[in-house]
Order: sequence, then structure tokens, then C-alpha cells
Amino acid sequence: MAKVTRDDVARLAGTSTAVVSYVINNGPRPVAPATRERVLAAIKELGYRPDRVAQAMASRRTDLIGLIVPDARQPFFAEMAHAVEQAAADRGKMVLVGNSDYLDEREVHYLRAFLGMRVSGLILISQGPSERAAAEIEAWDARVVLLHRRPEAIDDVAVVLDDVGGAQMVTRHLLEHGHEYVACLGGVESTPAYGDPVTDHVEGWRRAMKEAGRSTEGRLFQAPYNRYDTYRVALGLLGGPDRPTALVCATDDQAIGVLRAARELGLDVPGELAVAGFDDVKEAALTDPPLTTVGSDREAMARAAVDLVLDDGVRLTGSRRERVRQFPSGLVVRRSCGCEA
Repeated sequence: MAKVTRDDVARLAGTSTAVVSYVINNGPRPVAPATRERVLAAIKELGYRPDRVAQAMASRRTDLIGLIVPDARQPFFAEMAHAVEQAAADRGKMVLVGNSDYLDEREVHYLRAFLGMRVSGLILISQGPSERAAAEIEAWDARVVLLHRRPEAIDDVAVVLDDVGGAQMVTRHLLEHGHEYVACLGGVESTPAYGDPVTDHVEGWRRAMKEAGRSTEGRLFQAPYNRYDTYRVALGLLGGPDRPTALVCATDDQAIGVLRAARELGLDVPGELAVAGFDDVKEAALTDPPLTTVGSDREAMARAAVDLVLDDGVRLTGSRRERVRQFPSGLVVRRSCGCEA
């Protein structure tokens, strides 16, 4: 069967191929409603499928959005990527996902690859400040929206969470259970000092402890972001004589590793150890006991990022602070903190 062309559609609809193009691409010129209906009916009758590659070459844009995440194996990034994909689908776009693995060179690799594919825009969850990534974005003059993190080196529109406020909230909650102090499980030594959520979680913990008149000296511990390595760190932390009675973790994945270590050591949670996390990944409701954590409206954040990367008219302008769209955090109370929820 011969391939149906745009000329065939125009002939059946009784119009020009240019008008067919305007209907398919929603512009750049308006088409009368009756003519549009004839073109759409002809497309349906003939089973015409537009050549997306040709469209992209003509417009220099595709129906693709590039999304770069540090590690899609981690539940938070997997759920955020899914939310972005759904939001993009609602706008008629598809998403290409690349994992930077927390490496600058891989982040730059995907930046170049996606921009070379003429994506409509990029949503970047950067692993930290990268001068190379910033230079790449500037060289391509790309539409980029930062999601979840806002590295200092990349001065672009950002959609973020109130990470400091959320960490303050959950730390205060643990203190209200009567603990002498709350320890904190932060990130690794290489965690960026600016714009990183884990850094902000630690800052929120510090502020809450200071408000309560409690010292943070010797009460901040380091662990990788994944549950497996955190589990090994927690075995040492909880197996010593000076183990804390309350621990706020910078991520839920870390908290899940802590819960596993506590169970192996025979510690009762929350009787002997209260635990809280951050992110409210779906698995947090299924841990034993269910995990108290800090949640956010990830779907709304994903929609905001997609809208910002696609719509020039809604992009934020002004100073760095004004170019950041911040969403509120919320406390999600379950039993790991000592509540009966």
C-alpha cells in the first residue's frame, strides 16, 4: 500500500498542503473551523500519519522533553520522573530520561545528546554545581528548568520544595515526643553546600534544634543516599553505646536502611528509636513500622516544571530568588515516630 502523503490529504479536503500543515501544527496561520474539520476528516479517512522527523527539522523542535536525574533507581527520582512523564503527556509531549549517576561528565553527556535531538526543553535534576553543565546550557541557549535542586552554577528557572521548613517541621515533631535530642543522618562529604535538598534538610534540623536549645555537636552523621549503604552505616551507629533515641534522615531511602538495621539489632521502633525520613515515597507507608516523613505535591511540581519549560509566557523573570517557584512541605505522620497514626 502506497504511503499516504500530505498532498493526498489536501486533495481530499479540497485545500492546499500549506493549510493541511497549519492544521497539523496548530499554526503558524489560523484556519477556518469548517476547513479545519474537512482536513481532520480527510486525515482520519486516509489514515495519514505526520512525519515527526520532518516536522522537527522544519520547526527545529520535537515533541520531546529531556529529563536528567541523578539515579532513577532511587524511589524519589523514579516517582518524580513518572510525574514529569504524566504532565508532559497531558501537553502532548514525550520524555527522554537520562541518569547522570551523580557524575558531571554524564550530566554533560545527556545535556549534549538531548539538546542535539532538538528537544522542546530540558528539565534538570542536577547532582550539584557544574560549571561544565552551565556552559553547555548557555552555548545551546536552551530552555532549562531546574527541578528539586538549584545548583549555584546554573542560574535558570527552578521548581523546588521548602526543604528547610520541612526538616524543621519533622525535627520539632520528634522533639515533641520528649527526646533529649534528635540526631540527623545527612549526606556524604561531597554534598554541595548550596542548592542541594539534603544540605537544606540538615540546615532545617539545625534550626529546629537551636530553637529548642539543643546542641547539634556530634549529632550529625553521614551516609550515602541509598538504603543499602545507609543500612551498613546504621549498623555501626545504632550498635554503639551512644546511639540516639531519635533520628531524622535526609531521605526516605536512608530511613528505610535505618529501619532494617534497627530490626537486625533488635531495637524497637519507635520504643527505643524514633525514625523519620523525607520525601514520602510510596514505600514509606509500607515499612515496618510505617515511616513518618515529609511530603510534597510532586504532581503539581512536575506540572509546573513542564509548563515552565514549554511556555515562554509563564517563565519567571527577575532576580534569582524571583526565578524560583517554591512549593510547601507537609508533615506525614505515621508510627515510626511514636504516634499512633
